[in-house]
Amino acid sequence: MKLKLLTLFLFLATATFAQTDKKLTAQLQDAVKGFHGQAGIYIQNLKTGKTVAINADTLFPTASMIKVSIQCGLMDKIEKGELRYNQKLVYRDSLLYAGEDILGSFKDKDTVQLSKVAMLMITMSDNTASLWLQKLVGGDYINNWLQQNGFKVMRVNSRVAGREAIRKIYGWGVSTPYEMCRLFTMIRKGEAVSPAASERMYRNMGRIYWDEHALSQIPPYVHTISKQGAVDESRSETVLVNAPHGDYVFSVITNHNTDQSWGASNEAGLLIKKISALLWHYFEPASDWKPAEGVDKFMLNE
Repeated sequence: MKLKLLTLFLFLATATFAQTDKKLTAQLQDAVKGFHGQAGIYIQNLKTGKTVAINADTLFPTASMIKVSIQCGLMDKIEKGELRYNQKLVYRDSLLYAGEDILGSFKDKDTVQLSKVAMLMITMSDNTASLWLQKLVGGDYINNWLQQNGFKVMRVNSRVAGREAIRKIYGWGVSTPYEMCRLFTMIRKGEAVSPAASERMYRNMGRIYWDEHALSQIPPYVHTISKQGAVDESRSETVLVNAPHGDYVFSVITNHNTDQSWGASNEAGLLIKKISALLWHYFEPASDWKPAEGVDKFMLNE
């Protein structure tokens, strides 16, 4: 019996070790050398199962990437019949989150469909829309959904009782690169809430306005879903690519960044672009695609 258990242990250990893509890991370690901040990366080839993990289980601020979990909580309530995707919502000035969001330009008592608010939350990363939906669903409800679905650390912090201390450290949300990729993979496989809800979320997440970093390094004719997050000292992006030779998912999250500028030359933004380009050509070595000359002037999203 002991011999069988030892054999099983050695098999599992070998299988886990074999999952690590050593060649890609070395390339990614080289890519982050010299970065002036903390970087966490998780990558998985969903066809082969091979992974790369660099600080992949380290806690990082999500910034707007937490909106994917808000979307899951929303879909869960719709699935249970507590909300309707096309129901009318009444905007109130008290919902305004100061900034340049589209929804923030609404007038008090204007009506809008919930589906459009959800689209603005994901596609435009509209903060007013996101906080409205978080309030509608409930921060505790979202966090309970995450816990029930096996997420150990990913949580909404902002406006959730009992999470004030961790909010001071990580802001709106907290996660790891691994758990961000796991959530995206669940949605891809139809395992987030339900196959139907996952399908709706997949469509929403394939319509991203903020495409100047990771997405700019993937051919525009290749389907992707993604979510970006950005605050002064943290820039992040999680992407799942429906690549010709097999889907892959990756999350790059940075923190404590020295460069806190907001221009196209931001160090973390360039790192995300670099990693995305590296992954595309690693997983699609026969592809000779590269961004068109002069395209940068068309990628100045603000």
